[in-house]
Formats: sequence, C-alpha cells, structure tokens
Amino acid sequence: MSTLRPTSPAIAFAVAAAGVGTFSLMDAAMKDLSLSVGAFNAVLWRNLAGTLIAGMLFVATGQGWPARDNLRLHLWRSIIVAGMAVSFFWAIARLPLAEAIGLSFIAPVIALYLAAIMLGEKIGREAILASVAGLAGVGVILYGKFSGHYSSDALWGALAVLFSAVLFAYNLILARQQAQAAGPIEIAFFQNLLTASVLALAAPWFLAPLVVAKVPMLLTAASLAIFSLLLMSWAYARAEAQILIPVEYTAFVWAVLFGWVFFNEPVTLTTLIGTALIIGGSLIAARVKPAIVNHVEMASA
Repeated sequence: MSTLRPTSPAIAFAVAAAGVGTFSLMDAAMKDLSLSVGAFNAVLWRNLAGTLIAGMLFVATGQGWPARDNLRLHLWRSIIVAGMAVSFFWAIARLPLAEAIGLSFIAPVIALYLAAIMLGEKIGREAILASVAGLAGVGVILYGKFSGHYSSDALWGALAVLFSAVLFAYNLILARQQAQAAGPIEIAFFQNLLTASVLALAAPWFLAPLVVAKVPMLLTAASLAIFSLLLMSWAYARAEAQILIPVEYTAFVWAVLFGWVFFNEPVTLTTLIGTALIIGGSLIAARVKPAIVNHVEMASA
C-alpha cells in the first residue's frame, strides 16, 4: 500500500511545471558555461559540484548504501548520461536553445523503437505515426536551419543534438529501471558522482583549470539540476504520467524565453512548426507507452 498522501493533480502538475522551468534555466546556465569553458569542462565541473550538493543531501537524509545491482545500474546509466550530456551541451553552444530543445524532443519517439528492440515489444500503427510526425518535425527544423547561409558549427551542433537524443532515448528506458530500484536523492548523488568519475577518465586530455569567476554559475547549474530532479520525482510519484507528460513540452517555451533574454536568440517559423510536429509525435508516443516518455527530469542529474 502506498504511504503517499493524496495530492491534487493540479498541484502535481504545477510542481512538474516548476521542475521543467528549473531544468530549462539550468540549460541556459550550462550554455553559458559551455561557451566559456567548453562542454566537457562544464559537464565535469557541474557534476563535481552536484556530487557535493547531492552528497550532503544523501548523508543528511540517512540514505543507505545501495546494493551491488543498483550500483551497477547507476554506473551504466552514468556512462550513457556522460555521453548524452557532453554532446547536448556541446550542441547548445552552437545552436539556439529553442532549436536544440525542439530537436531533442524526438527522444521519446526513438525510445519506442528502442523498447521494441530491447524488450521485444510490437511496433504498432500509433508508433509509426509518432515517428512520421517526429521525423517530419526534425526535417522542417533542419530545412529551416540549412536552407540558407549556415556555419559548419551549426551542422555539427544539429548532429550532436540528434546523437544526444538517441542516447537520451536509451537513458529514458534505463531511468525507468533506476527509478523503480532507488529514490531520487540516491539517484542524484550516484549519478553525479559516477558521471564525474567517468568523465574524469578523459581529464588528462580535455580538462581545463577551473575558472574561479565561473564557480557561482557552476554551483547554480548543479543546484538547479538537483532541484529539478527532486521536483519532478515528487510530481511523478503523485500523478499519472499521462497527466504530467504534456507539461514536459513547456521546456520549449522556456528555451525560447531564456534564449532571447540571455543570448538574444531569435526563433524562426520553421523551428516553431518543426517543434510542434515533434511534440505531436512525442504525445502520440506517450499514448502508446507513457512509462518511458517522462522526458525532462530523466536527464536532470
């Protein structure tokens, strides 16, 4: 029997919306860091800061040490998250936030096919319709981006977002397994710790000294990521996924706002149309399998 107290769906929806907004603000902070210190350093230093913050929560709440199977799952997901995060934050240093977020929404559609491959599930008509809508949206955004003058950095940035989306789709499946085996504080601590450890293997080649002036931004990004994870975990523990999934796509609205406010980024009509198509495909995917399509909070640590 659940020990959770009854919660109004409207409250859970509002908390989830706050979590999405918090995560989107973290994206803006990470874009600033990626532009100034590089994506690898931004992700590594943010996860080290996150380890410190989540570690204090882990100790303060008296969390027990996880079982070996849980540690193995934490480690494997951290390897995937390391590649996903570096490629995504490398991309947003080269693309407007709205374009990058719009393209990343293809991940839940990809997750349907990964679930079919990994779990032997049947690909039905709705899944095919979701993929057609999603791919059409990606095509519209890419057409708008590359039909005129563009830099090679923008092309590589778009490819990096799509690569990150594939990793993110796999991450969605892993995250569902992880959420069933561990609580959000344990997940936040070990994902930050192990992701930093994985990235540290490449530190001799890519690590740059910490820029003292960027420490407040790093701590802000790490705090926002953990706070977002806790908000979204609270909401998803108290409301059904199909109620909360639509709020995930408000991330695009936040990306438009933060891209304009912090980076003076315009939003094109093709980005709006393409994102609408991708969101439509993702919502169809959510009807097919809502359990693997809770989007934003799965990458927040």
